[in-house]
Amino acid sequence: MDLNELASRFAVALGIGLLIGVERGWRQREEEAGGRTAGIRTFSLTGILGGACGALALGLGGGAAGAIVVAAGLAVYAGALVAFARIEARAKQNFSATTTIAGIATFALAACAMLGDLRIAAAAAVAMTALLALREPLHGLVAGIAWPELRSMIVLLAMTFIVLPLIPDRPLTPAIDVNPREVWLIAIVLAAVSFSGYAAVKYFGARHGILLAAAAGGLVSSTAVTLANARHAAQSKGTPRILVAGVALATAISFLRVIAVVAALKPEILWHAAAPLAAATLAAAGIAGLFAFRGRGGEETRIALRNPFQFWPVIGFALFLGVIVLLAQLANRWFGAAGTMVGAAALGLADVDAVTVSLARLVPEALGAREAAFGVLAAVATNTLSKLVIGAGIGGAAFARLVGVLALACYAGAGLVLWLTLSMLDR
Repeated sequence: MDLNELASRFAVALGIGLLIGVERGWRQREEEAGGRTAGIRTFSLTGILGGACGALALGLGGGAAGAIVVAAGLAVYAGALVAFARIEARAKQNFSATTTIAGIATFALAACAMLGDLRIAAAAAVAMTALLALREPLHGLVAGIAWPELRSMIVLLAMTFIVLPLIPDRPLTPAIDVNPREVWLIAIVLAAVSFSGYAAVKYFGARHGILLAAAAGGLVSSTAVTLANARHAAQSKGTPRILVAGVALATAISFLRVIAVVAALKPEILWHAAAPLAAATLAAAGIAGLFAFRGRGGEETRIALRNPFQFWPVIGFALFLGVIVLLAQLANRWFGAAGTMVGAAALGLADVDAVTVSLARLVPEALGAREAAFGVLAAVATNTLSKLVIGAGIGGAAFARLVGVLALACYAGAGLVLWLTLSMLDR
């Protein structure tokens, strides 16, 4: 290692100590000098000490001798830091070990800057500083978490890091080309997106207005938002225009969700599906803005979204997703691309995401990207039609008429852009 690189690594080691020391010094800025175990100077010196031990290890050629030098330096430093931190804790009746752990981590990161990857050491130091600086928000977040939400997060982690590696990564049988691992992974991803929508409703005030609640609800299910708003319309809880504006906004977000799922699974489908879906999104957003601007009065409505990441609902969704994938494959095998389109349109009445996932899995082995795009658009079209049926059956005449305007605007926008897209692609 030449002199320039050695100096650069020493500078990063010092910078790590200085960065963390600034946060620790700011945190304890009201205390008198000498009244704390470690501040900006101590942490800066810790960075230099860790860097020096790393440099000595390099001088010894690394290996066992270098490891012993770093370990001995860390042990001496940690012993001195713990001794002073213990005296401070007794004097202040403070039981926090954060500063002690931060000091040990600073030494380790400074040594890593000398011996390992500079980028990893610097990134870890920044992340560590952010965690230290966000003490109050993190404590407030933990205090606001209810047991069902904590349980949901534990289930998510368990299903991702414990169950997922145990699921076979192969088709069930030669005749049933459904990969359980892929189905489980997709179910986890979609459930995590739904949980994000739930968290947005709870922590960012979605209950304060129909539009914000509908926007968050669109991450979970635009059909559920339609059903809830239709019931509110039937009970005269809000004007039909505002309620349908919420439906339109949730519908626009659901279109964007389909685009995101397609982009993540099979980007080549976007060549045929993105433009019509984007047009439908703009149409739905335009209707939402028009109705919200022209709507007057009515009391604020709340959409109650239950926690979508409970264990058995996720299990049921995974099974449902597997069945949808299997049905799409059978329809393609028995009836070809035309049968797949019909099946996608029928199944889209229930769930667009599952149809999108199943069609994406058929590309390119059993289905072309263009046919898959048409299947996705057919599922979106029938799902939009289901909103009109819900509006007519539950929300009343005024609500149903406005939902009909929404559906026609989406159909017209998507149909026109689809025709233009096909015309250009066929030239």
